[in-house]
Amino acid sequence: MVLLRQIRLFENIALKTIWYRCSSSNSHKYTDFIARRRMEAHAIARPDPVVMTIDSPEFHSIFTPELNDLIALFKRHNHEIRIAGGAVRDILMKINPKDVDIATTATPAEMKEIFTKENIRMVNMNGEKHGTITPRINDKENFEITTLRIDAVTDGRHAEVIHTKDWLLDANRRDLTINSMFLGFDGVLYDYFYGYEDLQKRRIAFVGDPDLRIKEDYLRILRYFRFYGRIAEEANRHDEETLRVIAKNSSGLAKISGERIWQEWKKILTGNFGVELTEEMLKQQLASYIGLPESPNIDEFLRVSEKVRAIDKKVQPITLVSALLDTPEDAVNLHLRLKFTVYERELCYFITQNRAETSTIDEILPFQQLCLQTISSAKIKKEYVLELLKYHGKRGLHQQLLDWPLPQFPIKGNVLIAKGAPTGPKLGHVMDRLKVIWSNNQYSMTQEQLLEHLPKVLEELNSKKK
Repeated sequence: MVLLRQIRLFENIALKTIWYRCSSSNSHKYTDFIARRRMEAHAIARPDPVVMTIDSPEFHSIFTPELNDLIALFKRHNHEIRIAGGAVRDILMKINPKDVDIATTATPAEMKEIFTKENIRMVNMNGEKHGTITPRINDKENFEITTLRIDAVTDGRHAEVIHTKDWLLDANRRDLTINSMFLGFDGVLYDYFYGYEDLQKRRIAFVGDPDLRIKEDYLRILRYFRFYGRIAEEANRHDEETLRVIAKNSSGLAKISGERIWQEWKKILTGNFGVELTEEMLKQQLASYIGLPESPNIDEFLRVSEKVRAIDKKVQPITLVSALLDTPEDAVNLHLRLKFTVYERELCYFITQNRAETSTIDEILPFQQLCLQTISSAKIKKEYVLELLKYHGKRGLHQQLLDWPLPQFPIKGNVLIAKGAPTGPKLGHVMDRLKVIWSNNQYSMTQEQLLEHLPKVLEELNSKKK
């Protein structure tokens, strides 16, 4: 055990040495860049970042025995830690934070050395490349702790990172003023770029130059809209200059992976003003860079959104997005760009494929039959049909279908194959036709009764083939 501990300690000392070499090399390489960033930050920063001391129930709610142990540990090793990001924002908005992200002056190598010495297990080491170490304290609670950094070279997606001990420089590289604040564990609020005032005004503003901040990571365009929905009290109180810069940089979203775009857009759609914010996004020429047709159907999107929310306040984002598309092919193209889940992909295709022919139907039976036209899960197919009814705003039929228990189709595919039915996709056509006959008879037919109809169904299938 002693030998193992010595080996781990040697490895961490080696890593620490390597980090310092890299840090020194980077610092030398980017000396002018760091000096310029520091000068830019000081030019717009608050003269004294200490704004107030917080002593609220929300602040005290974060303290657990494990967090107290972590604070004591860093104090013992002479490294500073502060709360960063969303938890600070939540506490100021009188919300108990769900997660507490922590920033520190300690480097990743220094943190690893500390936790190794203290026999504290570290988990999720994938974050280390971003400067994040995650210790599990008392084997009960994980904390993500990230070294202060400067993003030196960016391509609109990724950055070359230089670690720093300067809280101002770390705050300066963050996207929005409301996300650039830090909170000490003694309750002191550090706000370099007037995020506190912006939060009080429910205003979303980039740190410093919006054009520079967006060019560092084009996903910040969507983060602007997401945080607007979270913070703002009115749907359309955007700063016109900010919108101009967003439109100017909209093509940069082409560099961003579809998964990241969809992750942000889903949060926008399910948040406050999701419809209005999506409309604003499209006004700023984002459509073609996020996988939509060049001229998405905004009028249909607005109509459908109103109908959906009238039935269910908890929306399925893909249902709303489907309204922006003209054809099932548009749904396929959008999936290729945004990389939907299988459920989302199938739902989007299902709605665009079936909405036209079902728009004027005002009886429940065709929608029940649609639920059963599947060789996989009728339960999932029913969910799709329920979303289709929301799309049309058919509240009464939606409630009827919601209350309708799915009947069990009495014939399995292997029975039909044994009786001469074809295999593969054609089997699905046979089953769909038999399910229509079954539903027309109030779902009361037995297997034997349905098999009596099989010869005629097979004959119809063969005649279509000819």
